Amino acid sequence: MTEESAKSRPKFKAPPGTCDTHIHIYGDTARYKEVATSPFPVPDAPVAKYREVMGRLGIERVVIVQPSAYGKDNSCTVDAVAELGDCARGVAVVDVETEDAELERLTRAGIRGARFHMLKGGVVPWESLAPMAPRVHELGWHIQLQMDGRLLPERVALVKSLPGRVVIDHTGKFLEPVTTNHPAFKALLDLVGTGRVWVKLSAPYETSKEGPPHYMDVGRLARGLIAAAPERMLWATNWPHPSAQDRPPDDAGLLDLLVHWAQGEGVARRIFADNPAELYGFAR
Repeated sequence: MTEESAKSRPKFKAPPGTCDTHIHIYGDTARYKEVATSPFPVPDAPVAKYREVMGRLGIERVVIVQPSAYGKDNSCTVDAVAELGDCARGVAVVDVETEDAELERLTRAGIRGARFHMLKGGVVPWESLAPMAPRVHELGWHIQLQMDGRLLPERVALVKSLPGRVVIDHTGKFLEPVTTNHPAFKALLDLVGTGRVWVKLSAPYETSKEGPPHYMDVGRLARGLIAAAPERMLWATNWPHPSAQDRPPDDAGLLDLLVHWAQGEGVARRIFADNPAELYGFAR
């Protein structure tokens, strides 16, 4: 029995087409080099280990997000998408210096989004967001944004000005969880109300003060977002949990948690499968 197979399984049976929309793959340290700005030690998290997670949880599709550890070198992410095949898509880190030919190559390789990580370890500045958004939009990509959600009111106008779709990470990533009446959460709902902004209901363990199993402070925000736009909510494990390597959460529990937040299997199925199929271009 492997370490992975000994872990718990979800109580909820994942529906066909279930997609984990936010994971990171880390490869051979001799081949893929960690940048000096990496916010966390590189974990042992190759494709083979994630395949075991997929089998245990019933995940059929996945979105591999370029980790901060590799900066703007997307080779590990691209290689992982190729190894997993048609069930995988990727989100890359690009900036104004990235040439059009490289963007086109990444598109052919399965990349469907540009990551803007505006926290420790991020390598692309805010100034790159506005000029890059139209370039990647032309290729059918979306913008994936992670920031301290408490600062969203300052960025609402910028996000609204961007063409195409925007995906906001980790239930808004409020580094200190806020209430549903807080101006920053209202700003997130305002963005969702545009019809172009999606939210990943993921990684509650990174910000919750109330903790598992229900992470109720983050859960209240998740339920508010689901009520506002269930058709644009997404689910993810954030495997291999680079910020919580010492005490990683139970991935099976994170899958069941979404069902708890959705308050019904029908809405949960939409979030697990239908929504990511639309956003990332999987067959339905």
